[in-house]
Amino acid sequence: MFEQGDLRYVVLRLLEEKPRHGYEIIKALEERFGGNYAPSPGVVYPTLQLLEDLGYARVVPGVEGKKTYEITDEGRAYLAENRETVDSIFDRISKLVGHFLDEPMTEVHAAFRTVGKATYSRATDAVQSPAVLRQIVDILTRAAKEIDAIPR
Repeated sequence: MFEQGDLRYVVLRLLEEKPRHGYEIIKALEERFGGNYAPSPGVVYPTLQLLEDLGYARVVPGVEGKKTYEITDEGRAYLAENRETVDSIFDRISKLVGHFLDEPMTEVHAAFRTVGKATYSRATDAVQSPAVLRQIVDILTRAAKEIDAIPR
């Protein structure tokens, strides 16, 4: 979803808005992507640790003992120095979300959810049946090839 290094800018921008703990950052990004993307904790928490190590964020007492981060003056300076890059990342997110949530895409999303539900439902039932799982993989592979073959 992000290019290498982009997430640190995004997380810092979110911390600039207000102090947050990791889960709040995940939820804020999920909301900005219209519920269609949420970074994993395995990406967010190491990024927070890196920002802390760099001196761009620090841990402050949080509600219910949660590790809450806030941006530091060094973090604000870093954001300011990279404002053009940060704005570009957020513009890209905005455009992606705009197109992703446009009316024509709603049918694609619905169809994809239907395929996903059917796939995981049947695969879960057939977890002990390699032949059925192979059929599912073959069907999905054919579908991907057919979609890729549609002229642009």
